[in-house]
Amino acid sequence: MTILRDLSMLWSLFHILIIFMLLYRSRYPQKKTLILTGMTMGPLALLTVAGLARYGAEFMGKIFILTLTLPSLLFFWFMSKDKKGKFFFTFCVADTVALWIIAVTNLLDFYLGGRRYILMLAGRLILFPLAEWLAYRYLRQPYKELQESVNDGWGLFAGMTAVYYVLLTISANFPTVVTKRPEDMPVFLLILLLMPMTYATIFAAMYRQLWLSRKQQGERILQAQKNTLEAQLDSQQSIRKMKHDIKGYTATLSGLLSAGKIKEAEEYLAGVEQKTDVLSGQFCPNPYINATLAYYDRKLMELSASCRMDIQIGEEELPYMELCQILAGGLENVCDALKKLEERKREVSVHMRYRREYLLLRMKNRCPDGLHVAWGEAVPTSKTEPGHGFGLPAIQEAAKRLDGEMFCYTEDEYFILDVMVSRGAFPTNGE
Repeated sequence: MTILRDLSMLWSLFHILIIFMLLYRSRYPQKKTLILTGMTMGPLALLTVAGLARYGAEFMGKIFILTLTLPSLLFFWFMSKDKKGKFFFTFCVADTVALWIIAVTNLLDFYLGGRRYILMLAGRLILFPLAEWLAYRYLRQPYKELQESVNDGWGLFAGMTAVYYVLLTISANFPTVVTKRPEDMPVFLLILLLMPMTYATIFAAMYRQLWLSRKQQGERILQAQKNTLEAQLDSQQSIRKMKHDIKGYTATLSGLLSAGKIKEAEEYLAGVEQKTDVLSGQFCPNPYINATLAYYDRKLMELSASCRMDIQIGEEELPYMELCQILAGGLENVCDALKKLEERKREVSVHMRYRREYLLLRMKNRCPDGLHVAWGEAVPTSKTEPGHGFGLPAIQEAAKRLDGEMFCYTEDEYFILDVMVSRGAFPTNGE
């Protein structure tokens, strides 16, 4: 009947991988991740099962940390996008959940199954897929969002799960398997009972952080949208006022020309041009984008920031809602970042121009000392103060609606936000 025990162990090892891979973030594409995982973990699993058949469960239970846990830890650490607390917490959670299922089914088989391994195999055939379904249905998506948005606290949680893993391993297997130490069974059962309660507490704390992050991010997005709408309203009011003024300018010019006063008409026209440029705060011909830039130009002036804007767009029809959202979100982050700097270091530049089939936008500003973001990495943010990262999801979403992409990174004490959007997603005449 030991064949049933060996099959149940092989089944367990296979499903430990599934639970872990549902939760961790690989730095490689899915296909490459699956191939490398199969090539590495497949032989390790087979060797473990072979050792179980050759040396027995008691011996393998004492050395499996060395023969399986540590090799898999090193392999997945190499594969993982996360290298610190996030990875170790995810690894320990998957391993501890699996070890908990293995321990429970061992006890059920020992006390209720007559040590024939039928109940052990049946329990694992049910519990592992159930754990995977629960992880996929309720945990996977919010947990990955949690990894993206929460950066603090992972080390402490990883340490707690690692201690539980070691505690469960030692209490189950040393000095002998726990079924041979009935006097230790009450303590072991309490450990089994306490573990899911502790994990529930950990995840509740983490999801509270996620909820707070979502709330703060939502407030930032709403504020950026409010700023965009206010800028657009200012632009519409300016346009209406300008149309009204133009009627008066036209009447005056018509009177001067009718009277033959050409020189006076030329001087008056020059004054009109100068006045309209001052009124509009002209950065580009598009009134909505111009209004957004003018709004943040005033905010930057209040911060005594050095601002340079180079906006190379014409009067063509543009998806101004998305572009204004991108500009507002990015410049709001810039203002927040510059507030933390000395006035002499407050610098920002905004460039917008076409390149082939894309419209490119770059914002570049001085950033606080110590901020380092590599290309493609998530931007670290503080949960008590505003930072670059809060507005970035809204910018990314707006860029994707225009078949574009967003990138950000630090370089030579500057934070750089690059956004590229496809001209093919722009409205055409008649739409």
